[in-house]
Amino acid sequence: MPIFRDYAAAIAPVIDAVHVNVHAATCGADRSGLLVDLRYVLPLRPVPRARLRTVYRYGTAPDLHAEIGRHLAQDTLVERDGVLSASAAGRAAIDALYAAHASAVTRIWPDVSDLAALAGEVLAAAPRVPGGALEVMAPPYEPDGVPPGVLLFNRLAALRYHRGDAHARAWQAEGLSAAEVVRLHAGPLWRTIETATDEGAAVPYRGLDERRRTALYDGLRALV
Repeated sequence: MPIFRDYAAAIAPVIDAVHVNVHAATCGADRSGLLVDLRYVLPLRPVPRARLRTVYRYGTAPDLHAEIGRHLAQDTLVERDGVLSASAAGRAAIDALYAAHASAVTRIWPDVSDLAALAGEVLAAAPRVPGGALEVMAPPYEPDGVPPGVLLFNRLAALRYHRGDAHARAWQAEGLSAAEVVRLHAGPLWRTIETATDEGAAVPYRGLDERRRTALYDGLRALV
């Protein structure tokens, strides 16, 4: 339905802005490379190295290989049979990231308990496409005692991969590669891909009635 497609298109940049603002508010704490993205994954489950190519589909394999190698050399990641896990040092770094994000959201946001609950509902309704990025990145790690702002931040961060998977399906359906779509300029093909992306990204919002869709959108807008 167009209403959900349009909603998905409208809320995507708001989610991105909220996500970026928290990173900006951590005052440089988010300089841990892969651990910043995988902070809410590795405490729950290891990640096969091969699956990270999907998560970082718009980067290059050599760059990803180098970044993984840097973490292995720093002993923040350990690898066994092609599967990556957080080391003790990696877990300590992740704990520090959670603490930094908790401090940031407590400082810059009001109580966002209701928004965190809505984001959790949307994330739970987002289909995990086999082999997709969301399948790797959700559900997020939510230790006891973290403030609602951290829950909201990490749930939105994970939800962005659902749109990413929808985008990938859209450009793959047009016969493009990741490198080609990155270079694509605005035009008919770009609009076709964006429309298809919005259609796919709309799925988890269909369970929200108009009141709750408005509450989520307006609530997130107020945080930007």
